[in-house]
Amino acid sequence: MEIKINGQTADITIENENTAGEVMAALEHWLSGLGHRITGISVNSQKIDAAMLNDEFFAKQISEIKVLDVYTSPFSGLAAESLAILLSDIEEYEKLGFEEKKEFFDSWNNKTHVNFAREHMSDLYNLYLNTLSGGEINPRVVFSITEERLRETKDPVTEFSNMQVLITEICSLLCDLPLDIQTGKDAKAAQTIQLFSGIAEKILRLLKQLDIQGLLNTDKETGKQLTSLINDFNDLSKQLLDAYEKYDTVLVGDLAEYEASPSIQELYNSIKKSINKPAEVVNK
Repeated sequence: MEIKINGQTADITIENENTAGEVMAALEHWLSGLGHRITGISVNSQKIDAAMLNDEFFAKQISEIKVLDVYTSPFSGLAAESLAILLSDIEEYEKLGFEEKKEFFDSWNNKTHVNFAREHMSDLYNLYLNTLSGGEINPRVVFSITEERLRETKDPVTEFSNMQVLITEICSLLCDLPLDIQTGKDAKAAQTIQLFSGIAEKILRLLKQLDIQGLLNTDKETGKQLTSLINDFNDLSKQLLDAYEKYDTVLVGDLAEYEASPSIQELYNSIKKSINKPAEVVNK
């Protein structure tokens, strides 16, 4: 069986796979590691649509397949396309009347880009689910969050670099947190915790995006160091948030000033050093 990826014969050796389903599962796993998703399949020059991806197809013996054509798209491209359509959904929704909004939601929830968001951006999908079903979250808030996600997807290197100001600010706020708690500045303390949580989530989202797009140094030692830093940071973040929820003011102050502040700065710096900037396109 000859396997083609986007029209080009791939140097892939079939080892233990015997059926089309086993081959497809192996290809999907391999392509996922390269930041790609399968968007189309053709067997012996016959296009396989969604209705044909059934048990009969997956059970087909590879001896029956002469040529398997697999078409892929970069995950980042699919995500950007989905996010762009979601932005237009919000704009369309805002122009509708009450009854029209209900009808819009009923049809919206089954669209392809929505299914993609549901599977790969569940937190964002849940915001849309709330807003478009008449919930309390303002459409403009969801629009702004989606714009941010689109920037992260289209240019994660620039978006990460632009976080330097936020990192400096949150480190300062974390160092001030013990005094804020002692002097009864509860509102400021709550804002600091909320900002820390948001920045931490953004760092991890961008780290994933950089990795998917092949923009991270994949050197074994560098990867090991980053993984260790991320695990330690996740544990620390959980401790800080748990302590805050329990109103353990002494522990919150110590964790914020002496551990969370230097930890988030170290993680940011380490990721920044590990970024491989995309090659510039030279016009000839």
